[in-house]
Amino acid sequence: MLHLFYGGTFDPVHNGHLAIARAARDELDTLIALTPAADPPHRAPPGANAAQRARMLELAIDGEAGLHVDRRELRRALRHPGRRSYTVDTLRDLRGELGARTPIAWLVGADSLVGLPSWHEWRALFELAHFVVAERPGSPLDGELPAELAATLAGRWTTGAGDLRASPAGRIHRLHQPLQPESASDVRRRIAEGRPWEVLVPPAVAAYIADERLYFTSAVADGPV
Repeated sequence: MLHLFYGGTFDPVHNGHLAIARAARDELDTLIALTPAADPPHRAPPGANAAQRARMLELAIDGEAGLHVDRRELRRALRHPGRRSYTVDTLRDLRGELGARTPIAWLVGADSLVGLPSWHEWRALFELAHFVVAERPGSPLDGELPAELAATLAGRWTTGAGDLRASPAGRIHRLHQPLQPESASDVRRRIAEGRPWEVLVPPAVAAYIADERLYFTSAVADGPV
């Protein structure tokens, strides 16, 4: 069985995130664990705290078959206050739990894949998991990649989803899903500027944001997407 984890800040979770999760669930025929980051070291501080972001995820996927929230990065932050949370640490934890031969995949957006060289121990990630990459409008995957990244990705692209189940790690699968224009930074900016935003997120998430007064100041408008 392929174990697929969708990591991200989810600040806030929006309809585009859900579209990607559903597409991955359906295309790869597996369960999706949405895994919110506690303190992403390669991003600006989030506009909502970790507990709030995880709660919004739970509200967003309530009743959605095949989707669940994995709070392991939040629990690790509680056990080790002040320590930064890295994806490589999460994948090592998963390897310890699931075993060396279990296929594990990490779902990211195309922008994140292009930015991999800025991640902590980024080359080690391919020894621990596959990558499933979700397109975005104007995908950077269609342009020229940084040389060191292009060299690392060469020969890793799959020809089909079955390649991910055939080995535990090291392949890259390009997810085919309807391209979504939403971004978390746009949602935050719209809220801070008093422009319409509610239709960009699930109704339960919109109600939570309004009740908690999240993102209503311009200081949190920019930052993680």
